[in-house]
Formats: sequence, structure tokens, C-alpha cells
Amino acid sequence: MSLFNPSREEVRQFFCEAWAKQINSGILTPLESIAARWMVEHPEYHEILGQVEAAQATDYTPEKGQTNPFLHLAMHLSITEQVQIDQPIGIREVSRQLMMKLDSEHEAQHRMMECLGQVLWQAQRDGTPPDMQAYIESIKQLL
Repeated sequence: MSLFNPSREEVRQFFCEAWAKQINSGILTPLESIAARWMVEHPEYHEILGQVEAAQATDYTPEKGQTNPFLHLAMHLSITEQVQIDQPIGIREVSRQLMMKLDSEHEAQHRMMECLGQVLWQAQRDGTPPDMQAYIESIKQLL
């Protein structure tokens, strides 16, 4: 799997394999451990995570009113890593403040996910790198 630009299939395979290890008490890599923690928090995804072929074949589209479970979990994973390494600088502190305000790391991440999604959408639309300062500022607005 390409670490920096995994394919759709590689991302889905990663989550399904990590889930299989989690439910079978297998040994998880550090990244799989983080992913498994978020998968446990999302029981609505457990069935699809247990069906690799279906996971690979299914298209999740907003037009069908669907949330892409793999995108959602990948965003949890990304935000967790951002907070751990404090990159962009300041995200660890604003994340901590938001988590305290909401009394929930999970809910704080969902709110941060909306901010990240907006910044990524704008970057894609404009053909520019994501504006990480705008990302931090949008999280601060939630405080």
C-alpha cells in the first residue's frame, strides 16, 4: 500500500483487515490500533467492515444519502494523527479545548471533520494546497 496516496481499494482493505484483527484478538500495528479504536466507536460500520468483497464493490454517494464509512474512518485517523504530532501547529490545543467543551473526543472529531472536509473541498475546487491555517481558524470558531 502506498503510504501517502493509497488507492480506494488499499484504504478499504486496510480498514477491513484491521477490523478482522480487532475482532479476532490479532496483533495490530500502531496505525491499525488507532483505526480499530474508531471502528469500535462506529458499530454502524461493523457489518460492512466484515465483508471485504462488499466493501470493495460498494460506491457510497451523497446522492444516495450515504456516508462513506471508509472516508469517515480515514478522517478520524487523519485527525488523530494531526493531534498526536500537533500538525498543523496548534491543532492539539484547539482539539483539547473542543473536546473539553463538548465533553466528547468523538463529537469533537466529528466537528473537526466538517472543518477539514470544507478546507479539502476548497483546495480541490481551487486547485491549491489545503489552507491549514483556515482549518485551525474554523475549529477555533467552534469554541
